[in-house]
Amino acid sequence: MKYLSILFSTFLLFACSSNSDTYTLSGKAMGFEDGTKIIVSEVINNQPKAIDTLVVQSESFIGEYTNSEVLTLNLLQVEDINSTILYFPENINLKATIFKDSIKSSFVRGGTQNDSYREFTNQLKRFNKIKSEKAQLFKQARREQDGILAQNLQLELNSIAIQENDYKIKFVTENPNSLFSVLLLTELVSKKEISSADATKIINSYSPKIAASSSSKTLKNTIAAMKKAEVGGLAPDFSAPTPSGENLALSDVLGKYTIIDFWASWCKPCRRENPNVVNVYNEYHNKGLNIISVSLDKAGQKERWLKAIETDQMNWEHVSNLKGWNEPIAKMYNVRSIPATFLLDEKGTIIAKNLRGPALGQKIASLLGNN
Repeated sequence: MKYLSILFSTFLLFACSSNSDTYTLSGKAMGFEDGTKIIVSEVINNQPKAIDTLVVQSESFIGEYTNSEVLTLNLLQVEDINSTILYFPENINLKATIFKDSIKSSFVRGGTQNDSYREFTNQLKRFNKIKSEKAQLFKQARREQDGILAQNLQLELNSIAIQENDYKIKFVTENPNSLFSVLLLTELVSKKEISSADATKIINSYSPKIAASSSSKTLKNTIAAMKKAEVGGLAPDFSAPTPSGENLALSDVLGKYTIIDFWASWCKPCRRENPNVVNVYNEYHNKGLNIISVSLDKAGQKERWLKAIETDQMNWEHVSNLKGWNEPIAKMYNVRSIPATFLLDEKGTIIAKNLRGPALGQKIASLLGNN
């Protein structure tokens, strides 16, 4: 009977501690007073939405949540502290460690996604530490006018940057079951630190669950847009208002060769480049070169846009929806910095990108110089 009693008690303990419908998030809040609130948020459409508030007691806290097959990114935030702690719910009990004197060093353990994310952040800290040390030595070498040492340190910094980028690509390749891999790959794509072809190959290797996430679908759409706007692709057609309010399409202005020029009146590098573009246009327009400029000026800046066109003598076609960085044409062409240019042939195929200064004149001369 004693044996049966122990067996029954063990069964009850196991049954009570093995609720398959929920998971717990427990943790240590090192240095925080009793009553301190910790907000749990879920990121939805890139915006945090609070789903729970946990209260610290004896430097500990705990919450219980319903399991879900939906992939989400969550955040922990201690009240009155701006920094957040990122983690991934994985239908498994999670343990958080929050340091009052170093929120950035805080972390959540449990599940492959959280563990791989912590490994990633630790490696990036190591890269950043080395870069910071080398940067300080570089500044010192510059102050001491030691050109050779400064040059060597610059080469070392460049090498570290390459190693860091290689590590990121390695991470997104070797972690196909991680939502963070999608987020990191999205960053690599947006910064153009990976080709669209390589990014496509990587994301196509991800697990069906990860591939079905909204983040993956958004990334695939971004990559598809990148491919359209790469050299060798057919330039996406567009239509937008001219300064006079009429709609003008890219297809309406195609010449033997056409430059799509993304700029803005407030962009100093663009304004510095404009005289070079004007010279190229004036020399080769009669030989078949057309230009259509797309401005990233904002609503309310129309007069400033028109004044810049006149001042810089940009006597070619202009369009803009006056939506700043939300300009749909810029998004279509995956433009994330300006000035940006796309050179098209007469069929609208992109044959070169981001030619500026002497390189632009040399390229157009090679195409139209003998005509």
